Amino acid sequence: MSDKLDRLKALADKASSISSYEIERKKNLKRLEELYSRLQLSDKVGDFRNLFAYKAINLSGISLINETLGQITEGKYAQIIAITYIEEEGRKRAKNINLRYFGRVENLDENVKKEIVEFILRWRLEKSFMGVDHYRKLLKKLA
Repeated sequence: MSDKLDRLKALADKASSISSYEIERKKNLKRLEELYSRLQLSDKVGDFRNLFAYKAINLSGISLINETLGQITEGKYAQIIAITYIEEEGRKRAKNINLRYFGRVENLDENVKKEIVEFILRWRLEKSFMGVDHYRKLLKKLA
């Protein structure tokens, strides 16, 4: 009886973790799309889903480092920069694409600054979810 109960508990734990993963992902995507609209990124990326074609998205002028998250670098300009790879003469090279320019960071509204940082972090979280899904599919092929 104990063995059956342990298996049932393990199954319930697994279902709970999958459920919380999906709930977190849906919430993240919803908020990410809100920020995409609020930050007017549709001017450069017409379809929200096309944001995930980029290899990375970075930020200039505002720190994304854990210890200094959200701190500005005086004299710099705030920009959201997407990175993609293009092939030139048989070699791949990184290409930066300016998704949005916000002006000097010291003139930036505090709420806008927070939304910019939140957008980058949420985009990176969704990109990591996509990686998890990719590897799950590959592992299923092996089974």
